[in-house]
Amino acid sequence: MAEIWLGTMSNQGSPEKCREARRRRIEMRRYFTSSATVTVTAASGETSTEDNRNRKEKRTETPEGPTDGGKRNRLIETSASSSTSSGELPELSSPIPSTSGEAPAVVSVAVFGSISVSGRSREMEDAISERPGLCRPAIACRKPVHFFGVYDGHGGAHVAKLCKERMHMFLEEELMKEEPQELDESGGPAASSSTQSPPFTHHQRQELHQQSGAAVVINDEEEKEERRKGKWRVAMERSFEKMDELALMACACGSIGGRCGCDRAGLSSEIVGSTAVVAVLTPDRLLVANCGDSRAVLSRGGRAIPLSSDHKPDRPDELERIEAAGGRVIFLNGARVLGILAMSRALGDKYLKPIVISQPEVSFTKRMPEDECLILASDGLWDVLSNDVACDIARRCLFEGSTSSAVDLNTLPSTETPEENLSEVQRSQSRCSLAAALLTRLALGRKSSDNISVIVIDLKRTA
Repeated sequence: MAEIWLGTMSNQGSPEKCREARRRRIEMRRYFTSSATVTVTAASGETSTEDNRNRKEKRTETPEGPTDGGKRNRLIETSASSSTSSGELPELSSPIPSTSGEAPAVVSVAVFGSISVSGRSREMEDAISERPGLCRPAIACRKPVHFFGVYDGHGGAHVAKLCKERMHMFLEEELMKEEPQELDESGGPAASSSTQSPPFTHHQRQELHQQSGAAVVINDEEEKEERRKGKWRVAMERSFEKMDELALMACACGSIGGRCGCDRAGLSSEIVGSTAVVAVLTPDRLLVANCGDSRAVLSRGGRAIPLSSDHKPDRPDELERIEAAGGRVIFLNGARVLGILAMSRALGDKYLKPIVISQPEVSFTKRMPEDECLILASDGLWDVLSNDVACDIARRCLFEGSTSSAVDLNTLPSTETPEENLSEVQRSQSRCSLAAALLTRLALGRKSSDNISVIVIDLKRTA
């Protein structure tokens, strides 16, 4: 103790300052021992007076303070921050303390797993995008929106990579354009007297009912729902349109816009394109936008429900559209646009415009309690696996225990943490990853010759 006192005396030169420094160190030790309690109190939205007092002392501390005080401050701050990030993940509906006086926000957890492999193909042209909690647009009542996308490139990889980097940004930009005052409480656009008017007023309904003697039922909720769907559809279509414009300006070397003088410019870049299947999850609905032959399939109550339809050149409506645009479908190792492209819609593919278009088909599905999982995958999976088989495998992985005994663990990310020591959300994430890996392994076993990309989303635990 004498050595410590003498060392402090030599550094500070004043017993009063040393006593003040010692008092601060004692208070810091007390704070350090109670840091866990402070963290729990902050998570419940309460305020700790001891925490505030220590923060004030840190702010008012002069440079003449003890040299070890800064180190202790750093240790205390690290301990407090790590105690909230390590351990179990937050519950699906746990409140976050609000600092603005508003109602506390709700933590939204997206539980999913994915895998993307080149398979038997020499080139890797697939890409996947996972953006949980992308934004909180007014059209979704300020609730979190989760974004997932699978992009299957052809002719090269740069368009699929661009989609991975930019598609979610374009969609977020479109969704956040909506001003809050333009939306009603249900999340749909509010009717404006100058631009929109209800189909019938109350007086008109009564007159029409009296005149015709028939019941006129006009459901305002359905009208709001249709307007909201229209807003979602426009946002999706504009996002795909912007993405297509960017893909047409991009060179295979990665440069965008202007004239690129590299060897890969010109035709080498114009023959490159990509499919895109995008899923947007809100707490009450599933939105899927598809362009190409990648696919989204929902497992609901033990049944497989496709949420997208493949854009194949021999699909009757697509065949009619292609011929109306002046194109032809030639059967050469399958139906192909002009004997070249095996899909009728894609992003990029400048040399096949306007026969091959980038407009997506958008579907809306209300989430139900019996929804189990959603699978997004490229055609490397769907060419060899049916919807029913894929959903059955994913369902068994997610809800019938661990599948580690059925999967070669050499192909999966290893973990030293036993499953029983993980939280429920972490176990679900692990099982989603195992489901995606098992589907990929089965597709390879069935001689799939293309890249394989799979995303499995657990809808039971994704809020």
